[in-house]
Amino acid sequence: QVHLVESGGGLVQAGGSLRLSCAASGRIFSFYYMGWFRQAPGKEREFVAAIRWSSTSTYYADSVKGRFTISRDNAKNTVYLQMNSLKPEDTADYYCAAGYPNNYDVPRGYGYWGQGTQVTVSS
Repeated sequence: QVHLVESGGGLVQAGGSLRLSCAASGRIFSFYYMGWFRQAPGKEREFVAAIRWSSTSTYYADSVKGRFTISRDNAKNTVYLQMNSLKPEDTADYYCAAGYPNNYDVPRGYGYWGQGTQVTVSS
């Protein structure tokens, strides 16, 4: 069994920063990708960033490239999402995911999800 628990969300002013954490337990080293997705009210879940568990390869949505950084700490079984220069349009529930997606930016390819953490960016 795999469990993913996100933390680090909150309320921040535009231009500010937050760091989200995703603590993983279980057979996480077998996963190919760990990803972050977000979902704003009334919108579909969208890809934010992904990282291969066994390499340094990282991938980002165009909307966050240059502002967000995904990283991992294998010793802590934790994946992070450092979010800088936050904008009101970044407001959403952020979800951590793990799995073997054919395409790292497609939610349905991930088999395991956390419960989400809310990020609100005020203007």
